[in-house]
Amino acid sequence: MMWFFAILVVLAMGGIAVVAAGRGAPMGPAYDDRPDVTVPRDGVLGAEDLRSVRFSLAFRGYRMSEVDSLLDRLAREKEQVQESRERVQDDPGSE
Repeated sequence: MMWFFAILVVLAMGGIAVVAAGRGAPMGPAYDDRPDVTVPRDGVLGAEDLRSVRFSLAFRGYRMSEVDSLLDRLAREKEQVQESRERVQDDPGSE
């Protein structure tokens, strides 16, 4: 009698495993779940570009690589603007 219940439990666990695994069907194709709105790769970012930025959600927040990349780019652009302003102030006759 005990063997009967053991076999019954094993069959039940096997049935649960089959249902949980999708009844033998392969997993669906992976898709990119990142937002469609991205910033342009070239040129200076405008205010509207920054307003339209949407970062992908990841476990416990946003994807750090995307945020870090954008912040690095903004810092470089800000430095370029600052350097060009300093050059104009140092040499006002070159305008």
